[in-house]
Amino acid sequence: MRVNEPQRSRACAGLHGRVVEIGFGSGLNVPFYPAAVESISAVEPADLGWKLARKRLDRATVPIERAGLDGQSLPFADNTFDSALSTWTMCTIPDVATALAEVRRVLVPGGTLHFVEHGLAPDAKVQAWQHRLNPIEKAIAGGCNLDRDIRGLVQAAGFEISDLDVFYGEGPKFLAALTLGVAVSP
Repeated sequence: MRVNEPQRSRACAGLHGRVVEIGFGSGLNVPFYPAAVESISAVEPADLGWKLARKRLDRATVPIERAGLDGQSLPFADNTFDSALSTWTMCTIPDVATALAEVRRVLVPGGTLHFVEHGLAPDAKVQAWQHRLNPIEKAIAGGCNLDRDIRGLVQAAGFEISDLDVFYGEGPKFLAALTLGVAVSP
């Protein structure tokens, strides 16, 4: 969605070297990869997403390969990537803690995880609605969770957050609570 382009641009800023993108989807981040990116290893379970990405892949200025299907089990050696990217993905990964541990494993020491995710709102009243509506959201939106604590999940995986912005994007607050940031692998 074009409404999310500013957040995609911010999340991609600073990516460099070899990058693993978790939840590549239909390639909506491709136009925002900085010139410092050497290659993208795209992890995407949905064949349809990859098919929808075709035009973006054809216009990409960096090599992009489909390199995995499951963020919870990455097919890469330890210390392979300089950067990782996740945009609107952590809400649907069944075991997000395992996926973040895998991202940390494949990043070089000092490597960065760049992310923008929807999740737990900063306000208690909105959080209460997220908790109430989460079972419905999961059932109708492919396992999407409204109320995951993105900051807490990233920190629990052992990353050190170096930049973080929690805010509301466009739309109903229970859906539009965003966490955008960069975290460093030890």
